[in-house]
Amino acid sequence: MTRHFLQLYLLIVATLAAVSWGQERLWQAYAKRNPVEIAAENPSQVAMLDVLESQLRALPADRRREFVQDLAHDSAVDIELFDLKDIAGDDILASLSRGDVAYMSAATGQTWMLKQVNGDPAVLAFRYVPHEPRRGALDWTLAFMFYAAIALVIMMWLWPLRRDLQRLEHATSTFGNRNWKFNADISPRSQIHPLAQAFQRMAARIDGLIRSHKDMSHAMSHEIKTPLARMRFEVEVARSATSPEKMAEHLTNINTDITELNAFVTATLDYAILERAEVALNLAGHDFTTILPAVTESVRRTSRTSLALICEVDPAATRVRCDAHLMETVLRNLVYNALRYAREKIVVRFAVEDDTRYTLSVEDDGPGVPEADRERVFESFVQLDHTPQHKSGFGLGLAIVQRVVEWHGGSAAVEAATLGGARFVVRWQGGQPLAS
Repeated sequence: MTRHFLQLYLLIVATLAAVSWGQERLWQAYAKRNPVEIAAENPSQVAMLDVLESQLRALPADRRREFVQDLAHDSAVDIELFDLKDIAGDDILASLSRGDVAYMSAATGQTWMLKQVNGDPAVLAFRYVPHEPRRGALDWTLAFMFYAAIALVIMMWLWPLRRDLQRLEHATSTFGNRNWKFNADISPRSQIHPLAQAFQRMAARIDGLIRSHKDMSHAMSHEIKTPLARMRFEVEVARSATSPEKMAEHLTNINTDITELNAFVTATLDYAILERAEVALNLAGHDFTTILPAVTESVRRTSRTSLALICEVDPAATRVRCDAHLMETVLRNLVYNALRYAREKIVVRFAVEDDTRYTLSVEDDGPGVPEADRERVFESFVQLDHTPQHKSGFGLGLAIVQRVVEWHGGSAAVEAATLGGARFVVRWQGGQPLAS
């Protein structure tokens, strides 16, 4: 901190000194006063000239010049006695004839104060010397207090900044040592609070990617290893098949496992694409009064016939701003998730508020989601129910839903449904209303 303090302090002081010097130069160049005006503002020197003139009047004319020379020699005062004929300038001569003090500027830049001796053509001339004030103890004290105040202000500004930077450095060092919980404890009033927030978001993103990587590793070790083991078993059994029918049965089982592997790889790649930061949304206005029923109907054809799948869409949903392809994926994943748990009924609803706020909900009459798991259910590769009748996914559908909704600036949540099961709700805003 000492180095930063000195650097900033010297920079400010040097800047102030340069500005002061520049202002003084400009003042001298453009606002310099006439030396005659400055001399006229010194009544003490005018009074001294009057006293000398009165003394000269009391002396004989032949002794006046000698008196002035002796006075100049003894007192070191620059004073002379000129003849009136040596003075030029009508204004100066007019002032002298009236008995006033006249001022004359020489070519050398000096200023002379002139006064004619009464009753004599002699002119008493006194060279005016501008008074250059010297800095006293008070001036130096005030200057010291001024620069000390600057140092105090800089210290008051740097101290909390240094404290917050140390906290941020400690938090980042801890994070770098694989402690993935980033907590810098920076006050919102701090100057580096936006920087700390950026680090917080970065750390959360890295933590999420690491957890996703771990989950993916665990899932792949299970989702890939299991069908591979089954295929190896089917191959070994197929070698000893005694009939073409048995061989065809084993090949069908192998093909089923390959299809499962392909579905897992496809779902994993889809999720990986959405995890990339450079995904660009193709936002436009879409008619959900036709899109949602069409998607729901396509899912209905793959579901069991005893299940009631109802779709209710707000008639105002004709210009919904979103990426239609990704939102279709959201709807399909939510409905397919409901199909795994619903007993008899699934209801899909879409509502529009103020032309720009959208709500998509999918609810079922299944067992629902325990309240303790309602946040974890959106994590990648998380499956709450591993029973055989419900083991038909890879734990990526809801994670993809949340990622797509986040890209739209919205949120996804799960709550208890009026049907008795789970109700998944997706909300987002489309910005300004689109023109018809």
